[in-house]
Amino acid sequence: MLGLFLYFYFMKTQALHTLFLECDKISTDTRKISKNDMFFALKGEHFNGNTFANQALEQGAKYVIVDEAKYQTSNAIILVDNVLKTLQDLASFHRSYLNIPIIALTGSNGKTTTKELINATLSQQYQTTATVGNLNNHIGVPLTLLSMTKATQIGIVEMGANHLEEIAFLCRIAKPDYGYITNFGKAHLEGFGSLEGVITGKTELYNYLEAHNKLVFINSNDPIQVAKSTSITSYSFGIASKNQSDDLVVNLESTSPFITVTCNNTSIQTQLIGAYNFNNIAAAICIATYFKVSDSNIKKGLENYVPANNRSQIITKNKTQIILDAYNANPTSMTAALTNFSELQVENKTVILGDMFELGKEAETEHNNIAHLATNLKIDQVLLIGEHFYKTEIDSKKIKRYRSFEDFKNEFDFKALQNDTLLIKGSRGMALERILNLV
Repeated sequence: MLGLFLYFYFMKTQALHTLFLECDKISTDTRKISKNDMFFALKGEHFNGNTFANQALEQGAKYVIVDEAKYQTSNAIILVDNVLKTLQDLASFHRSYLNIPIIALTGSNGKTTTKELINATLSQQYQTTATVGNLNNHIGVPLTLLSMTKATQIGIVEMGANHLEEIAFLCRIAKPDYGYITNFGKAHLEGFGSLEGVITGKTELYNYLEAHNKLVFINSNDPIQVAKSTSITSYSFGIASKNQSDDLVVNLESTSPFITVTCNNTSIQTQLIGAYNFNNIAAAICIATYFKVSDSNIKKGLENYVPANNRSQIITKNKTQIILDAYNANPTSMTAALTNFSELQVENKTVILGDMFELGKEAETEHNNIAHLATNLKIDQVLLIGEHFYKTEIDSKKIKRYRSFEDFKNEFDFKALQNDTLLIKGSRGMALERILNLV
């Protein structure tokens, strides 16, 4: 009976895939739909994509996928049991259809930057398709896979998670051949419960790779990565003084202010700041080397990469030097950013920190820890924004607290930041990039 079910399931997905190949791309938003798209009518807390089925056709969609029969008003509208599951099943089928190498990466910090760096190096010699932005969840991963074509030679898939079993689920969709975990930090503690929970959740990628006899890329300077990957085929990188058995040695030469590294007697001057980005760069070099990208192309890819999207961007505005790192934040990334910032050889250093979200019962402790750290580093002024930071109990003349962004906007004299060097960092929901309009 199960065999019969799987047969019909396969045939149904294959038939839908045949229709998908007639289309140019997948769309899930009628505001961005193009002619010849296949539109998936996804549902959310506050919307029902089924209601836009006819509108999608009117705007040029070739096919529309719905899961409510009353919206099947045309032969071009295809009724399925569940639109989201159908999207995921189609993506997994398409991944098998393409049969190309897929690199999956996850981790607490640096996923998107590392993904961009991997893509920057591999794309010098291969036709790559990589996750756009941070579309790394149960919807984003399928969309990434479905954006790959027969022209794609290597796929790069970022995977995010805020609870157990999520990475395992995404692996079943993407079926990666290679994997890399950037690090294990205090992120999404509300969902994972603890740092141990984070480690368990992230290493679901290792579990998949081991079960399917695939390969993992390892930072040998990370003891957790080493300990959790002993039984998996691996290709490692590290610092020469740490582990002479590494497949690749990468050394950090300078961080003043941009990172310079050396590898295989090649010096690479990046446009990235912060020692915390060294491992991201080294991982990209490691993976590109494994895929036999030349040293000169690795150098070209990394030196031409310019960070964007509020990630370690350097901006000068009205005599203020700004390091904008406002895409996201957790205790681990916040600590790294503050420590690096404190070591800059500049005067008048100010940090503006926004609340860190999804920390659950650890929120009070972790915000107090960060406030305490900031006041003890070589930083002149610490401006804290958000309900969590507002409740911190650290007593210091360096600190000013604001309950909300609006309070900060209305009460702070931004002219006082002229001639300062400024670090801006906070969780995505704080949207601290708005400060650029105030400085």
